[in-house]
Amino acid sequence: MSSPKFRVAICGGGIGGLVLALALARHSDIQVDIYEAAREFAEIGAGIGVWPRTWKILQSLGLDHDLSQVAVVRPTNLPRVAFTFRKGDQPLGVSFNQLVTPGGMISFNRPDFQRVILNHLPPSCRTHSSKRLVSYLHGTASSSSQSPPIHLHFRDGTTAECDLLIGADGIKSVVRTCMLRELAERAQAEGRPQDAQHHLAGIEPRWSGASMFRTTFSAEALRRHLPGHRVLREPMVQLTVYPIARGTRINFAATVASFEMENTPFEGPWVEDVPPYDLINHFSRWEPEVQSLLRCVQSVGRWSMHTVAPLKSYTCGHVAVVGDAAHAMLPYQGAGACQAIEDAYILSELLAHPNTTLTTLSYALTVYDAVRRPFAQRVAEKSRENGILFTLNFPGLGFDPSKPEESNEDTKMRRLSEIYLKIRKNWEWAWDTTVDGDLHRAISMLERRENGS
Repeated sequence: MSSPKFRVAICGGGIGGLVLALALARHSDIQVDIYEAAREFAEIGAGIGVWPRTWKILQSLGLDHDLSQVAVVRPTNLPRVAFTFRKGDQPLGVSFNQLVTPGGMISFNRPDFQRVILNHLPPSCRTHSSKRLVSYLHGTASSSSQSPPIHLHFRDGTTAECDLLIGADGIKSVVRTCMLRELAERAQAEGRPQDAQHHLAGIEPRWSGASMFRTTFSAEALRRHLPGHRVLREPMVQLTVYPIARGTRINFAATVASFEMENTPFEGPWVEDVPPYDLINHFSRWEPEVQSLLRCVQSVGRWSMHTVAPLKSYTCGHVAVVGDAAHAMLPYQGAGACQAIEDAYILSELLAHPNTTLTTLSYALTVYDAVRRPFAQRVAEKSRENGILFTLNFPGLGFDPSKPEESNEDTKMRRLSEIYLKIRKNWEWAWDTTVDGDLHRAISMLERRENGS
């Protein structure tokens, strides 16, 4: 067997890391190792949504058939309701619009989604559990090597080598921390102190000012409380509630936000179990349909939502970050996993290209950064905007029923319609665009350099 053109180490066995590994493993000249910190490959969280733009990537990777078998809401090319928008913070709630999109949102139980990807990994893709990265170091060049290897150091005292390190290790990414410190040191040495500070600012995640109560409960319990509850048929937003596990469970996520606290220090654990009444008290004055949901809650966790500041680069030398390690975002477009998959797909196509060799790896990563970073950061900002819009308190589109001019029903509905249109416009990238244009641009950039143009 011939030697691989380079060795890739992926730190993190979540969705982004696994999709990248699967995409790269299709190419026999690339050696792939996945290092997962946990004792087993398991996803945190209950539900995951996939939009048409990302579904086309999964189709190209041959995952669509098996994923369709475990989907809660199965793929279709027909228009479908993705979400219903309803103002429920009042005794009599009102639905003010439905987000109808081509294909809608395909939803999955997250462990089922991950299991399908794991089952598709070939034996040539090696997986290693209980490998928590502590740091990495660049090796020294020798006359016999084109490029020095990267040495990985794990908490259990073991080490490994690779030619290319990909950080898919989440919002608290060790790879991002080490990479940004290296970029900051370079910037400082080159007389760019502001760039150095910008790099360092991306190391620690930032509190968004929002917390999310998350739980799942039995769909049958909800039917007992309110047999015709709309959540059994269609998802809702702000209280984001939809069926999972083939309709037997209900995924429930409720946001409590003070966006004016964004980027302030957060004290306490990011994730903790709390008594159900902590959740119930926030929504005690909401409509009866919400009370039916709350009566089904038996246990709940509170997640203080953090994000990663917009980075100046996703790469440094032969190191890159993908997914939450690069652009952890708020969940208000259901886009976090989708963007991780897009990162993985574009990066894998660049790495597998014949023009990408050990000596040209750095440029391939530069192209990845140039194509993916602006798009992912725009999606992150639109997700943030949607989160504020969901509170009906977006600057210029505020909703204040205490004002006399906003007290009549026609004015209220007009304002709600304006808010919905802004939400939809922010979201249209997910079904009105494809990744094809981005991929074509990336490959063109790679080939132009090789051709000297």
